Amino acid sequence: MGFIHRSANEIRFWPRNIKLFFLANVLYQFGTGMFSVLYNLYIQSLGYNDSMNGTVVSIQSLATALMFIPIGLIGDRGSRKRILILGALLSGAGLIARSFLESEFSLLGLAIYVGLFASFFQVLAIPFLAENTAKSARMRIFSIHASLVLASQVLGSMGGGFLADALQAMGMDKVGSLKTALFIGGLTTFTAFFPLLFTMERKPGDTQSLDPVCPAEVPESGNVVNTSAAGDFKIIGQFALAQLLIGLGSGLVVPYLNLYFTNRFSVSLSAVGILISLGQVMTIVSMLIGPSLVNRVGAVRAVVLFQVLSLPFLLLTGFTNVLLIASVGFLFRQALMNAANPIQSSILIDRVPDHRRGIANSVTQTAFMLGWATMGPIQSRLVTTYGSYWGYAITFCITGTLYVLSSFLYYRMFRERKDRSITSESSATL
Repeated sequence: MGFIHRSANEIRFWPRNIKLFFLANVLYQFGTGMFSVLYNLYIQSLGYNDSMNGTVVSIQSLATALMFIPIGLIGDRGSRKRILILGALLSGAGLIARSFLESEFSLLGLAIYVGLFASFFQVLAIPFLAENTAKSARMRIFSIHASLVLASQVLGSMGGGFLADALQAMGMDKVGSLKTALFIGGLTTFTAFFPLLFTMERKPGDTQSLDPVCPAEVPESGNVVNTSAAGDFKIIGQFALAQLLIGLGSGLVVPYLNLYFTNRFSVSLSAVGILISLGQVMTIVSMLIGPSLVNRVGAVRAVVLFQVLSLPFLLLTGFTNVLLIASVGFLFRQALMNAANPIQSSILIDRVPDHRRGIANSVTQTAFMLGWATMGPIQSRLVTTYGSYWGYAITFCITGTLYVLSSFLYYRMFRERKDRSITSESSATL
């Protein structure tokens, strides 16, 4: 509650660009949150099998991954504001089209289209926030940004599930109700361009326009910037390797959690929406304790600790036949695994120079999405072959193994740098 109160008081001190971007991102994430819950259920309701869902997820993720590096390079050299506006407009238009078209060609074609333009926000959000925020406030702004993203997705997923069920209760057929809910989600994403029109371009190195948001409560994450290109890209490559392993694991489980609950437990659309929304709420709560954990053990150790603690809950979800146990396991896995994201963003941004932040974020995002994209057909084959129990149990086990390997490598690659940074910072405060 103290975090929420302080954050509310800080809003009036935020730079104008930060306020407008947060508003735009709330609209964008609300719409995409509705799609994340309902779209694969929509595909299923059209009569397609699970392999179609796997194909759609895979080619959309691949299209997004292919655009990450070009968008990162363009963003480092051009106007991030204009790219974000274009991304909101074209993403929203694609989502609106997806809510109406039913043919296999349309499903696959629009998956590619939406995937291409979804990369704009994913790649440029963190660099845009970093260039418009004083360094001392960066950890706090990243945490608030991540919390707002999740909160918007909570509202979108809950609203989408309730709306679809309500329309069906009023007599509309399942496909029609899903189309209506998806159209509203696409329209909301489309309107995200409007606040971005009023943001101001900021020249590189201009710090006069950065209002001093309240200082961050945690030490700077890493605070080390390489001066050589080779050193920069070595750091970027190490982050990318860790993210590739996480993407491989996540791609087996996360896109299909709603299908997991509907197939194994036969729950309603509203129940699925509520459960996924609660998972996002739990993640927000875990983000509130993230800065305290960083203060105690350091940023890198905090990332590893969050990821390792999520593993028992991941396995519990995969093997249980009890809905309550599966729900609790899902909620804690979701919260712990995702709580590390703002900390990882801060570590990455602070370890590369300003002119490489776009490409750094895009390379790590590309690695994650490539891992995510390659797992769709594998997941659908496992579930089709081994059924709704052992198929999901096997995929959850593989995911857990990949998470362990990623956490081990992350700690090994970054612990010495972080340890030296913590030591120097502690000495400076004595």
